[in-house]
This record gives sequence, C-alpha cells and structure tokens, in this order.
Amino acid sequence: MTDTPLTEAEEILRELSAQLTEPVGSECLLCFVYRMLEHGCRGLRWARRYRDLRAPQASALVRRLRQVGAGCDCEIFWNGYVLHDEHLVRTVRLDQDGHDQPGDLEYPAAMPACQGARAGSTRPCALWLRQGRHR
Repeated sequence: MTDTPLTEAEEILRELSAQLTEPVGSECLLCFVYRMLEHGCRGLRWARRYRDLRAPQASALVRRLRQVGAGCDCEIFWNGYVLHDEHLVRTVRLDQDGHDQPGDLEYPAAMPACQGARAGSTRPCALWLRQGRHR
C-alpha cells in the first residue's frame, strides 16, 4: 500500500509536533512546562508529558503538584514555584513628575537557560524556588 500525499503530510505533522513538544537535552520539568505553556494550558498535560517521556517512575508527580496548588500547568507557576529573584528583571515606571522609579520584579522576556535535571528526575533545576519559602 502506498502513502497518499495526505497521509505523508499527516505523518510529517505528527513527527514535527512530537519534536516541538519534547524536553530538550537535560531540561528540567519546570523549564519544560514553562516553555510549553506557549501552546496553552489544559490540566497538567505538559507535566504529564514530561513525566511520561523522562520520568515514568514518578507516579506521584500529579499528587505532589496538586499539593502545592497546581491543578494545571500554569498553576505550577502561580501557586507552586517562582523564578529565583536573581533571574528576575526590575521594571521602571515613571512617577507623576516624569522621573524613573523602580518598579516590580518580573520574569525576563527571554528565560535563562535551564540548569538541567538528572535523568529520571522531576525535580526543578536551580532556577526555580518553591513558593512560600524565603527568597
């Protein structure tokens, strides 16, 4: 049986999709999920994908994420983990006299490179800090 152009195109799209949504190198769980959020958030889809591809033995991952208030991928960063202050950038705002004033700390436009995770681990790299702990 020969492939039709449509089935060939579908196969190319499946392969490309898999490549675009796989962890890169030794990328940690949180850096991967943060990067994947550009494709949207639907439950713990990206955290589960990372686990399935990189740490299939981490059967308690979803339970642990829910314990830190993460019922979905984006909530990992709303409720569970934050970027260490040293990687944040301070905004500048103008006061009512038009002078620059220091603003809030925000995530950088380009995230720093992931510091990596050991094979089979779902631990975050050193870029991330569990919320609620002293920063």
